[in-house]
Amino acid sequence: MIAVGGLLGVGFATDRGRDLLLVASTRGLGLFDTVTGSRLARDPEPDSGWPDDNDLTCQGIGPIARRRVPMAGLAGGGLHTGTAGWSVDVVSPDWPNERVLLSTGSPYTGGAHGETWWHIFHSRHSELRAAGFSPSGATLVVATSSDINLWTRA
Repeated sequence: MIAVGGLLGVGFATDRGRDLLLVASTRGLGLFDTVTGSRLARDPEPDSGWPDDNDLTCQGIGPIARRRVPMAGLAGGGLHTGTAGWSVDVVSPDWPNERVLLSTGSPYTGGAHGETWWHIFHSRHSELRAAGFSPSGATLVVATSSDINLWTRA
């Protein structure tokens, strides 16, 4: 878990074959390596955290400074909900506290918890902003108003 106060949204980019996560907050932008969790770049300009246009993209920073990054979060947008063999679902059985489920298919068509699906996150203390996979499918992010949680695979 990486604390990010005032988180507005997240978006994936790649650099040299690795997944990077652009995080927008009320305090600007941060770029994170999804494997190590280390922050690679920061733009402290508060207005840079909001998508520039109706296309819901933000200008990249650091090694992705020349690219626009599609964002998902408070302003809208979305992330990939499936990848090779896996899917992620957001459910709200005790709204407004949302839960994130990871499954090998669908958690609604059979199989027991821990066999074909797993409850991986419960937003008890912060509002869920986005949940989904990177385009490569190697990284899963769950972003709330106060932090990001990352899972990666080879």
